[in-house]
Amino acid sequence: MKNPLLAPELREFIRKNDIEGLRSFCAESHPAIIAEFLEALSAAEAWRILFNLQPELRAEIFSHLEEWQQMEIADMLNREELAQLLSDMAPDDRVNLFKNLPENRQETILWAMAKAEREDIRRLSSYAEGTAGAVMTSDYAVLSPNLTAEEAIDKLRHEAPDKETIYYAYVLDEDRHLMGFVSLKDLILAAPQTKITKIMHRDMVFSRASDDQESAARKIQKYDLIAIPVVNEKNVLVGIITHDDALDIITQEQTEDMEKLMAIGGEHEVGVYLHTSAWVHFKNRCGWIIVLAGLGLISGFIVQSFEGLLLQFAVLATFMPMLADTGGNTGSQSSTLVVRALAMQEISPKDVFRVLKKELKVALLLGFILAILAYGRVVLLAGRTNLPVGYSVSSIGIAIAMALALQVITATLIGALLPLAAVKLKFDPAVVASPALTTIVDITGLFIYFATAKIVLGIG
Repeated sequence: MKNPLLAPELREFIRKNDIEGLRSFCAESHPAIIAEFLEALSAAEAWRILFNLQPELRAEIFSHLEEWQQMEIADMLNREELAQLLSDMAPDDRVNLFKNLPENRQETILWAMAKAEREDIRRLSSYAEGTAGAVMTSDYAVLSPNLTAEEAIDKLRHEAPDKETIYYAYVLDEDRHLMGFVSLKDLILAAPQTKITKIMHRDMVFSRASDDQESAARKIQKYDLIAIPVVNEKNVLVGIITHDDALDIITQEQTEDMEKLMAIGGEHEVGVYLHTSAWVHFKNRCGWIIVLAGLGLISGFIVQSFEGLLLQFAVLATFMPMLADTGGNTGSQSSTLVVRALAMQEISPKDVFRVLKKELKVALLLGFILAILAYGRVVLLAGRTNLPVGYSVSSIGIAIAMALALQVITATLIGALLPLAAVKLKFDPAVVASPALTTIVDITGLFIYFATAKIVLGIG
C-alpha cells in the first residue's frame, strides 16, 4: 500500500547525505511501514535509501515491498549487488525474488553467491508452484533428542538471531527424520536436566512438500500453529511454513477464488491492479466473456422460438428481467456457499445428495415466498394490460408465479451441483460455478418460463 506521507522527508535525508539520520529513522519504524513510504518513491530513490541501511534491515524492508517494485529495483542492480541482497534475505523471500528474475540472469546471480545460499535456492525453487514446498523456508531451529532442556535453551539462544522463529524447535534423528517438536514454553518450564525426548511432542501436525499450499495454510489456521513442519516422502524435515506466510497464502487463494468466480483468468496476485497493463487485464477477462456471450445466443434462440407467445401475451416480456435476476441471484447464493464449503473441506463430491437435499428445502421455501410476491406484482401492475379473450390477469399471475418458483428451484440446484461436479471432474469449482452458472440459469430459466406459461395458459 503506497504511503506518500513521509516521502519528502526520506528524499531530504538523501539530499543532505544524512546517513545516520536515515538509519535512525528506518530503525525506529517497522520495516513494513518503511516499505510503504518507499513505494511512493521511484526505484532509484528507494534503492539509494536501502543501500545506506544495515544489510539485515535493508533485506527485511525490501521483502515487504510489493513485487512490482522489487523487480524494478532488482533490474537496476548489478550482479554483485543483487547477489548480496539475495544472500541477506530470508530463504523463502529470497526464492520468491529469484523465481521472478529472468532465466538468463538467474544462473549468473547464483554463481555470485556463497555455496550454501546457492544450494538452498536451488532446492527450494525445485518444488512445483502452489505446493507447500514452494512456500516453505529452510530457516528453522533443530534440536538433538539427546540434549537436556538447559542445553537446548542455550543452543537456541545462540541461534535465535539467524532463525525466523525459535518458538518451535524440531527434534531430528541422525538421518534428519522428524521425531517431534518442543515449544520454547516446554523448554522453559522443564527441569534443566530433563531430556528432550521426555518433553517433546511426538503426535504432531505436519505437511508434505507435495501438498497443496492452501492445505498446509489451513492446517496452521485450524490448529492455531505458529509454524508447521514440511517433510518429504521419507519423512525427512525439509522446511517449515510460518503463520505469516500462511496468512499470505490464504489471502492469495481467496483473491484467486474471487477472481475466478468473476471469470477472470491469468495470474491472481494481490496488490498489482494499477501495475498491470490494460492489455493484460483484457487477455485475462476476454476468454470467458466471449465464450459465454456465444452461449448466450441460445437464450436468444429460445426467445425467438416463443415469439408467437410473446406477441399474444406481451405482458410476459415485462416480467422476464425479474425471472432472470431472481434465478441468477438464488443460483449464485447456492454456488457461493458450496464453493466455500468445498474450499474449507466441509463437504466433498460424495456429499452431493445431502447438499442437494438441503438446497432443495431452501429452494422450496424461497420459491413459495417469491411466487406469492410475483403473483401479487402481476395482479397489481398488469391490471390494465390488454389480454386475449378468455384469459385473466389472475391466470397470467399464476403462470408467472409457477415459472418463477420452478426457476428458483432449478437455479438453486444447478448452483449447488455445478461446483460439486467440477471437483469430481478435477476442475476448479470457482471457475465453473459463477461464469457457467449465469448462462445456464438464463437458458433454463427462459425455457421454464415460456414452457410453464404455455402449459398453465393451455396454449397448444
